[in-house]
Parts: sequence; structure tokens; C-alpha cells
Amino acid sequence: MKITFVSPPPNPSGGVRVIAIHAARLQAMGHDVRVIAPAMPAPTLRDRLRAVLRGTPLPKPLSRTPYDEEAAPFHSLRHPGPVTDRDVPDADVVIATWWETAPWVAALSPAKGRKFYFVQGHELFSAETADRAAATYRLPLQKITVAGWLADTMRDRYGDPTAITVPNAVDHGRFHAPPRDKGTTPTVGFLYAPHSVKGTDLAIAAVAGLKARLPDLHAVTFGSTRPTDEFPLPDWIEFIHSPPQDNIRDVYARCDAFLMASREDGFGMTVTEAMACRCPITASRTGCAPDLIRDGVNGYLCNIGDVAAMTDGLHRILSAPPADWRAMSDAALAAVADYNWDDATRRFEAALSIPART
Repeated sequence: MKITFVSPPPNPSGGVRVIAIHAARLQAMGHDVRVIAPAMPAPTLRDRLRAVLRGTPLPKPLSRTPYDEEAAPFHSLRHPGPVTDRDVPDADVVIATWWETAPWVAALSPAKGRKFYFVQGHELFSAETADRAAATYRLPLQKITVAGWLADTMRDRYGDPTAITVPNAVDHGRFHAPPRDKGTTPTVGFLYAPHSVKGTDLAIAAVAGLKARLPDLHAVTFGSTRPTDEFPLPDWIEFIHSPPQDNIRDVYARCDAFLMASREDGFGMTVTEAMACRCPITASRTGCAPDLIRDGVNGYLCNIGDVAAMTDGLHRILSAPPADWRAMSDAALAAVADYNWDDATRRFEAALSIPART
């Protein structure tokens, strides 16, 4: 098949990395694949003022993108969106990958291919764009979602029962660890992302509560954006800025527990990656966490926003006797052992054989 992905401008998010992984693997399977993205728009005065007020940097083009890391066939346009017929080659399939790209794909001519919408989250993150994003889920595009809860949302909220679920996977060649014991210094990790939906403020509060119980606690976090004024990081928490993908494994592997505190997450790849590195998890009930985590077996689930429960779940993991912790560590790996990208991309390929709705 000739397959075109229409991507947002490259960024270090897990969603873009998933697009890159599928594109690279579909190409390796013999398909003619191209990922197209518009250029990043110039920041407006409002964008600049908001960045100053929040203490966050303005986005800028990456020197190395997930498409580079995965060796995916990527082409950047010279202009910002929208993407139109003149930008897209004729193909068998064309895939929107983000709410902003969905209307562009819907407007393409039939020669650009059967139209799909790869839904990796319920992208109502901003009050300014929520109505526009919601409208895209009603477009006549065949949806592929990364988690069952997203397929349920497409059915129950938007009246589309046809969404196909293709769960994300984990690269076991990149994320792995040998059987291990709990460290002598209790260590907890989490992802730092300066967005309310990712729950970084909740994670910091939960880890601070844990520190009050365990004064010798070591905490480590990593992310592509340095700590901001909106989500300040205590100086006793170690921060690693933009670690290479192959080094993130080492972060997971030195943690005795990992926290995913998102208020909403399409999938939550840090969950599967940390579990592949034999790290028990405490996570909010979103993304893949409810499908993978069993209380007291490989981690603990918490209601969204329940900081006290997050602290308690982490404390239970860290205070477990060595043999019990080792069993949880082994169970974490077992839960994701069958999640692999070869199977995921084959399922994605099969989904593309289904015509989009008309």
C-alpha cells in the first residue's frame, strides 16, 4: 500500500514517537510510506506573552526528532498548515494523527487515499480549542484508537461504534532490565511534562508526601522541557533533561517505584516502558494503566487527582519486604511481556484494510 501520515510539526511527545514507530515498521514491511508535517507556525504575540507569564519556553524546531530516531520516512513542508492536496501524494491510505490534522485529511480529494483518523487521546485539553477538537471526532473518518477507553469514548460521546483499537506496545530491545532487588536507597521516578493534563503538579505533591514519610527517599524525573515556574520542581528532586531514548531505560531501572499521575492520558507509554524495566507502578486510572496494573500484584491504581492515594501506593511498594517487592517487579514485566511493536504494527496494517466511512 501507499500510505501517508499527516503529522503535526515534530515534537518529542509519545504520540509523535508512536507515529514514527508505525511508519518505520510499515515501511520495513514493504509498504510505500510517507509522513508529512507542516512547518511550525511562527509564535504570535499572545504565545510570547503566555510563555513569559508561565515561565515556559516557546516551542522551537527539534535538532533531532522521533522520526530521525526511528528512521521513519519523514517530509517537512515549508509552510504551516493547513495541509492540502498539493502537499499530499496520491496514495491508498491517508491518516490524520492529531485533531488539527483531521479536518485537513477530511478535505483531501479521494485520490489521496482512504481516510483514517489515528486517535491517541481525547484532545480537549484547551478551552480555546476544545469545541474544534470535539468536532473532529464526528468527521466521517475511520478511527483507529490506541486504547479501549478511547474507542468507548468515540462510541458513547460521538456516536461512532466503528473505531478499531490497536494498543501501543513497548520496545523490549530498548526497555529492559535483568531481575533485580529493591535498592538500598528508596527511589521513585516520574515524567516531568509542564501540562496540567499530565499531572506533574500531582506527581510532585505525591512525592513530597512520600518524602515526609521516607526522609531518605531519592526522587528522579525526566522530560523534554526544563522545569517551569508553573510547575516548580523542588531542588531535592533530580531532573534529567531530554535523555536519549536508550538512556531512559537506566532511569526506570534504578527506580523502585514509578508514578504516572496524569489527569487523562491516551495510553501512557511511561507505564509500559517502566514495567518492561521491572519497575512496579502507581498510576491514575487513565490510559493503559487500568488494563495492566493489578493492586498489590504489580503496582497500585488511584483515582484521578487523588494525591494521598498516590503517596500511599508508592509507600506500599517501597515498604514491601524484599521478596514481595521482587515478586511485584517480576509481575510488572510479565504484564507487558507480550506487548511488542511487531504485533502492534501488524494490527495497524490490518486496520488500514478497512475502508473509511462515507
